[in-house]
Amino acid sequence: MSSTTAEAPTSEPLHEVELTIGGMTCASCAARVEKKLNRMDGVTATVNYATEKAKVTYPVGVGVSDLIATVVKTGYTAEEPPPPAPPQQEEPAPEADPELASLRQRLTVSALLAAPVILMSMIPALQFDNWQWLSLTLAAPVVVWGGLPFHRAAFTNLRHGAATMDTLVSVGTLAAFGWSLWALFWGHAGMPGMRHGFTLPAIQNGTASRTDGSSTIYLEVAAGVIAFILLGRYLEARSKRRAGAALRALLELGAKEVAVLRGGREVRIPAGQLAVGDRFVVRPGEKIATDGTVVEGSSAVDASMLTGESVPVDVMVGDAVTGATVNAGGRLVVEATRVGADTQLARMAKLVEDAQNGKAEAQRLADRISAVFVPVVLVIAVATFGAWLGATDDTAAAFTAAVAVLIIACPCALGLATPTALLVGTGRGAQLGILIKGPEVLESTRRVDTVVLDKTGTVTTGRMTLQEVHAAEDALEEDVLRLAGAVEHASEHPVARAIAAGAEKRLGTLPGVDHFENVPGKGVHGRVEGHHVQVGRIFDGPLPEALEAAKEAAEDAGRTAVVVTRDGVALGVVTVADAIKETSAEAVRRLRALGLTPMLLTGDHARVARSVAAAVGIAPEDVIAEVLPEDKVDVVRRLQGEGRTVAMVGDGVNDAAALATADLGLALGTGTDAAMEAGDLTLVRGDLRVAADAIRLSRRTLATIKGNLLWAFGYNLAALPLAAAGLLNPMIAGATMAFSSVFVVTNSLRLRAFS
Repeated sequence: MSSTTAEAPTSEPLHEVELTIGGMTCASCAARVEKKLNRMDGVTATVNYATEKAKVTYPVGVGVSDLIATVVKTGYTAEEPPPPAPPQQEEPAPEADPELASLRQRLTVSALLAAPVILMSMIPALQFDNWQWLSLTLAAPVVVWGGLPFHRAAFTNLRHGAATMDTLVSVGTLAAFGWSLWALFWGHAGMPGMRHGFTLPAIQNGTASRTDGSSTIYLEVAAGVIAFILLGRYLEARSKRRAGAALRALLELGAKEVAVLRGGREVRIPAGQLAVGDRFVVRPGEKIATDGTVVEGSSAVDASMLTGESVPVDVMVGDAVTGATVNAGGRLVVEATRVGADTQLARMAKLVEDAQNGKAEAQRLADRISAVFVPVVLVIAVATFGAWLGATDDTAAAFTAAVAVLIIACPCALGLATPTALLVGTGRGAQLGILIKGPEVLESTRRVDTVVLDKTGTVTTGRMTLQEVHAAEDALEEDVLRLAGAVEHASEHPVARAIAAGAEKRLGTLPGVDHFENVPGKGVHGRVEGHHVQVGRIFDGPLPEALEAAKEAAEDAGRTAVVVTRDGVALGVVTVADAIKETSAEAVRRLRALGLTPMLLTGDHARVARSVAAAVGIAPEDVIAEVLPEDKVDVVRRLQGEGRTVAMVGDGVNDAAALATADLGLALGTGTDAAMEAGDLTLVRGDLRVAADAIRLSRRTLATIKGNLLWAFGYNLAALPLAAAGLLNPMIAGATMAFSSVFVVTNSLRLRAFS
């Protein structure tokens, strides 16, 4: 919603609060609250009708109580939401929602009473003597009690000099009911033999369809419209709760209790009482209570509920684990590193909620229209009444057309178009491990044509791993690896760790090393099994032809090759490299299928970069290598200067600035906090394929929003002229209006099936 706001001085700190707004019944209500808040000095507010929340930024000197007072003066209620419940506490079922239960009760009673009225009015065969008085008896409770929320809201808005959708419904139904009372008590409609059929007020043979206003009643309109709109409200409310089900499911993932180690004993406490530094036990099949580091044991962890990744991940001592994931293997002891709102689960939920509070550019246009729509409709209704009265001199026909205009013109669908799609789209994304920061991101995904991929940690694993072992003619690969692993096990160098870990994985227990020494520039050496073993990149003397060829081939491919010698004789060559993720090649194919051009950006040597690019399917001309971390931003800007719309995918601190500079930043959730803060989309797991899924989901959500808005605009543009022309009965208009809102919400719910 674009509004003229007074900006706070940049030197003053700004505060942010989220208010729960009560009493809103349509998009124009949200627009009014937003407009009033934005008129306060230094205040910027966004009000979301679907979530019934206002996200407000305000300066020093303005208090939350001032914000709440402004909302109350506008005719609505406001309060700060209670502190979020710990993720392990379950939300009440939608059926237990008191507001939904009250609405269902009001709908049930109104529908049961209105149905006979509608049938008797539409079917002359059901009309007996004095049927109209029975209709009045049944319709009166519907209009007075069933329509009470509309009348109350209309009166509140009137006191504040405003008009909303409730004004249209209240004025229209009360006018129909009032006309009927006048016709029954002071006209001819109360006569025992009165009959009428279900017709439109169109002109036929020079006369209106209902020629005698004093014998025409509109009880079916008054009762039917209220029943249909209550039905629409109920379906809308229930669908909105279904739309937010993914977020509620996300919040419910956490463990409820945890076994904490206290004095060497296990003590079970509520998970919400965990503190940083606490050590807790996770048995097979149990959920990990909070983010932490494994300090004892090894296992496989199933993170599918949180990240969408179906394959369990092996963890051991020193590995980080995430709260709400499931221990699928052995017993673990975990030390808590993050609790409460700092956990990845809580941060995911916060990102999803924040995204749902925003508005796409198209929705801002819809809000501006909704803000002036109702007053314009009131004017159109008066003009319709006057035009029909002047053209036909038939008060009943003029009245029917005017009421139809009032009833048909509901801006609810406009207000629901974006929020409901965002609710479902962002919620579904969270289930798949995709966090969308806001609706503005959706616009960016549509325009992106180039995806810049950071190499280390994004396309590759970001850690050295053992690749190949080549043995001399008179040696065995097992001997080469055993001796190399034994010596490297004593070193902390990344290459050494990769060789030692690979050797342990392939061979099991390694022999010990004596007299270990690290010689800068020459590698490491020591005594293993009575032999002097040296491992390093440099070998004094010529290598056997096969080993020399293997070493050169590895270096040409961008790998690191080390020579293993035993008692001064070359025994073999071991190669290590930053391994390419198994899914990276498929991810590049998926990005190309979306019409995007993938590019590789790295600070590594060009030879290494080209090797990785060739392995995943990126063209050599789309490789940018030997780039310093601080120069990544310049690369993104250069591409933008060439007319490209750039998405950046990265995971490290040195990627944060480039992620923020790009038109669309996608941060891997396995990376650093700085990268995730800078990105527009966060991919919870480190699988690059999710980048393509994220762009697909964003585009699908944006398309749903645009489809909703197209329907909402088209509905009102088509329906208003039909109503003004007398081609819509007011009751049918009410049913159609309710259907438009339900259609928008139902269309949004289709996003739940995205995969």
